Order: sequence, then structure tokens, then C-alpha cells
Amino acid sequence: MSEGAARITFDDFLRVDIRVGTIVEVSPFPEARKPAYRMRVNFGPEIGVRTSSAQVTDLYTMESLVGRQVAAVVNFPPRQIGPVMSEVLTLGFPDEDGQVVLVAPERAVPNGAHLF
Repeated sequence: MSEGAARITFDDFLRVDIRVGTIVEVSPFPEARKPAYRMRVNFGPEIGVRTSSAQVTDLYTMESLVGRQVAAVVNFPPRQIGPVMSEVLTLGFPDEDGQVVLVAPERAVPNGAHLF
């Protein structure tokens, strides 16, 4: 655990709703402060398709993202990012150069599946 991370309880973890979804649409997001894409992600019938922005332009093309499954937090309040209302937080880790590598299941799972 990093020095700055506060300990949480297991119940705190359970309050964060992390789901898997499939990216169904990607478009440029030129209004973003840092290079980013606007993405539409399908989280299945319970949640539906939600919008997210992601600063992943260095490692991914728009074409390579469509059809890819990703993990996202789906129960944060929507956040205005420039002209885009981001409805979910798509998750990733920085690589050794600080570029975002998306979090995804290692094999296909149903859209909307919970992380546990």
C-alpha cells in the first residue's frame, strides 16, 4: 500500500461498482485538455450504454478500441469534462512511460459483470 493511500474496509470496496463493458463507439475529443477519446461503452441491459472519456490516444487507435472490453466504475456521479458528460470512469494503469493501459478481463465475460 502506498504511503498516501488510506485503508478502507471491505464494505467500502463493495460500494464501488466496477463492471465490464464493451466499447461500441469511439470518437475524437479535441476539446479535452489532454489528448483523449470520447467512448460509448455497453454495460448490458441493466446499465445500458454509457459515455466516458479516456486519455489513451498514445497506445490505442479509435479503431482498435471498438469491440474491446474494459473495466469501469459505474456508480460515480456523472462528471462534466469540457462539452462531454462522462458517466463512467474507465480504469487503467500507467505503463513505465506514464501512458494509460486499459484494465480488461483476460477473456470475454458478459457485459455488466461485476468485479469481485
